[in-house]
Amino acid sequence: MQATSKALRYIGLCIKAGKLTCGFNALEAEKKNVYLLLMCASASENARKSALKLKNKFGCELLIYTGGLLEDVTGKPNCKIAAVREKNLAGAILSVSGDDLKIYSGGNC
Repeated sequence: MQATSKALRYIGLCIKAGKLTCGFNALEAEKKNVYLLLMCASASENARKSALKLKNKFGCELLIYTGGLLEDVTGKPNCKIAAVREKNLAGAILSVSGDDLKIYSGGNC
């Protein structure tokens, strides 16, 4: 079994549990309890800058999804950024992240 498919399953669990927030405006409204950020590889430069601001605000990791469109994973049209709001699921996603989910440190993919 590929690591990324496990990560996508964990993201699916986040969705079912109501622990995934999609969109920059919704994330900006969050005050706490964000443990992992996910960003689509197709995100614009401005979206990437916004994602880094959110990363610093919440003090969490930022993963970039290069395996397709994040909107296909989340089921939310035009979703470029999402947040995992459950600590254990965030840790599980980080532990199985593979080629399609990479830690983002700025720049292009």
